[in-house]
Amino acid sequence: MKDMFSLKGRVALVTGSSRGIGHSMARGLAHAGAHVVINGRDSAMATARAQELVALGLDASAEAFDTRNAGASAEAIGSILRRLGKIDILVNNAGIASRLALEDIRDEDWQAVIDMNLTSCFRLARLVAPSMKQQRFGRIVMTSSIMSLIPRPGVAAYAAAKGGLTALMRGLAAELGPQGITCNAIAPGYIATELVAALKNNPEFDAYIRKRTPAGRWGEPDELAGPVVFLASPAGSYVNGHLLVVDGGMSTTL
Repeated sequence: MKDMFSLKGRVALVTGSSRGIGHSMARGLAHAGAHVVINGRDSAMATARAQELVALGLDASAEAFDTRNAGASAEAIGSILRRLGKIDILVNNAGIASRLALEDIRDEDWQAVIDMNLTSCFRLARLVAPSMKQQRFGRIVMTSSIMSLIPRPGVAAYAAAKGGLTALMRGLAAELGPQGITCNAIAPGYIATELVAALKNNPEFDAYIRKRTPAGRWGEPDELAGPVVFLASPAGSYVNGHLLVVDGGMSTTL
């Protein structure tokens, strides 16, 4: 039982992990024993963040590619498989936000959000599934959002993409479960990352989030590390098709 959260010997690819929530997830997986592949579009940044983990005595490397690019994604997955021999854990975390009123959302804005937050996750899951099936083991974790459950005005495209991601996760759980592969999703609430700094620094909005959340505060990126380690580890081996909400209780209240 002492090793129920151990990921020793596992290889984990975390997309969008050169900063923010993704990096906290990657660091958590590395501390649990996994070799973590840091991903981002900026090769220098991804390499630097991987080297930071290595300097801490953890196992990490970098694979920079744009998850929206089908060819680059296929090439990157092939590279990781050749270099490390397998991919046990895929964390589909890379995403973009959209804050536009309905009448201001152009078709290209909508498509960009869907491509990044939904289509790229589908594509990467499809790319890693064959090797996971072959070894009869795999863990796929999606980063969804409470916006898919309780959206606020101006996030319709983002909420739709994240809602679709949750549905995709459940479909993959049903399809891949018989091959020893689980698929789950984490739905973060309001997490204090650099991407939402403008919102957190807005006194009115900050006060609203603190009042609206039973925990009385914003979440910290490192608070997503435990949930992803749980879902990837032996401790979560019978959890499949589940949306794990990590929001300080916000979605439970009116």
